[in-house]
Amino acid sequence: MAPERSGEAAVADPAVNDWAVVRPWRKTKRLELIERRMAKTADERQSAGEAVLQHLLELIDAETYPSLGLYWPIRGEIDLRALARRHVAAGGRVGLPVVVRSAAPVEFWLWEPGVPLARGQWDIPVPKERRLVTPDLLVIPLVGFDRALYRLGYGGGFYDRTLAAATPRPRTIGVGFADAELSTIHPQPHDIPMDRIVTNSLVLPRASTPAQPS
Repeated sequence: MAPERSGEAAVADPAVNDWAVVRPWRKTKRLELIERRMAKTADERQSAGEAVLQHLLELIDAETYPSLGLYWPIRGEIDLRALARRHVAAGGRVGLPVVVRSAAPVEFWLWEPGVPLARGQWDIPVPKERRLVTPDLLVIPLVGFDRALYRLGYGGGFYDRTLAAATPRPRTIGVGFADAELSTIHPQPHDIPMDRIVTNSLVLPRASTPAQPS
């Protein structure tokens, strides 16, 4: 099924590069996609989450990616806490993103089953203790995406800043629902494409299989 494109007329030309035009379009599209996601039933979310988890288990293992950056699900996002538990059980490390200051890269703090949590920015749970993790791979939530592997997020720019500042840069997999696909997000110079995008019905490589970490 082709992705919905309602509300895209204002920037229908893929060559549009005017941030003053693209920015309000993204805000509108972001709200539409979050509303659609939140309207899904618990069974729909669980079914999609199980499909995404199976795809990710084929792509991720603790030997290839010892340290994994994940996220705590909010606002109807795909719930990958089972992946976090499996990764730790296999001997890997998991870090959750923590906003330490605005307009800056996030840090990843070590998460393990049973670790004490606190409320971070936007009341998202984060580990209480600052034990830093440097992820080999980031699994990043998508609000929307396109087939050029660009991600529409919540608009804060935290992941773009984190990836731009990271040396070496971790591999990236964006995850979300298949019906969050857009014809384009109208990427801007600050946007960084994912290496892969995984949804309940799609696994998209960027150009070829991502290189393994050295």
